[in-house]
Order: sequence, then structure tokens, then C-alpha cells
Amino acid sequence: QVQLVESGGGLVQAGGSLRLSCAASISIFTINVMRWYRQAPGNQRELVAAITSAGSTNYADSVKGRFTISRDNAKNTVYLQMNSLKPEDTAVYSCNVVSKISLRQYWGQGTQVTVSS
Repeated sequence: QVQLVESGGGLVQAGGSLRLSCAASISIFTINVMRWYRQAPGNQRELVAAITSAGSTNYADSVKGRFTISRDNAKNTVYLQMNSLKPEDTAVYSCNVVSKISLRQYWGQGTQVTVSS
């Protein structure tokens, strides 16, 4: 069973920064794609950013230029650097990975990000 442990959420003022981490219990080389999703109360879950095993990235339009997804292969960890945060970024952020072997998806427990105005 794959485990994903997220950290780095918290409360920050608008314009501030946070860095989220998601550590996987398996080798990152067995993971096809790693994603960050978010869900705010009353809203649907949305894809924020993704990074493939080849290092290709993509972002939601709402976070382009402000958020950066990256990975540390040695630590089996994916990061989401969030800069210039806005109140509308407030949500629970969850890490999601897809296994190359089983093609199954796995989810982290989520971490709360709250941006005050």
C-alpha cells in the first residue's frame, strides 16, 4: 500500500508564501505522475499542478506564474512552492500519485492552506 504524507500547510497572509511537501513511501521512479489538487468548501476538487516522471509540468491557469511544482528523486518527495498567495487559494491541498506498475491512484490525507486578506 502506497502512503503519501503531506506537510507544509498553514495560515498565511495574502502575498505570502508556503511550500507543501508530499513524501511517498515508494520509490519515485515507480510513479508515473505526481499531482497536487485542492478543494475549497462548496467547490469541486481541482487540479493545481502536475509533474511527470520525465519532469514535464503543467499548472492550472489560476496559479500559473505563482506556484511551482518540483520533485526530489532522492527523497521520493514532490513539492508545491506557492508564492503571492491569495485568499482564493484557501483550500485543502492533497497530493495524488499514479503508479507506473498498477496504474492505481493514491491520495494523501490533505493539508489545509488558509490565506487571510
